[in-house]
Amino acid sequence: MTEGNLVKAYGQRVKRYCQTMDLKDDPALIAEYRRRHTKEEAWPEILAGIREVGILDMDIYILGTRLVMIVETPLDFDWDTAMARLATLPRQQEWETYMAIFQQCREDATSDEKWQMMERMFHLYEAGE
Repeated sequence: MTEGNLVKAYGQRVKRYCQTMDLKDDPALIAEYRRRHTKEEAWPEILAGIREVGILDMDIYILGTRLVMIVETPLDFDWDTAMARLATLPRQQEWETYMAIFQQCREDATSDEKWQMMERMFHLYEAGE
């Protein structure tokens, strides 16, 4: 885990959003949550919908029960508009219901309701200027 992760080069500036959510504290549920996010198990419609609303890339990190999602988008991306549209795409609500049993949230919550936006409180290059 200490070798780092490659990031895409887009040839343009992008916006980055960070969100967090907690899973239920049950190792079996967490293992199943991880399995459902594997390349083989993630629903193609969900991946296509994420791209369709304009998201360039998305990573989810886990530590214990805490998830952190990092989303990269074009500069003109509007989060609220994109999330409202994402909620209407095929199988999106079905996916949210399918995943809700693992998450500390209401069972009928949308993706945007489950994931809480994090505030950036430090940036290396801004701090060093």
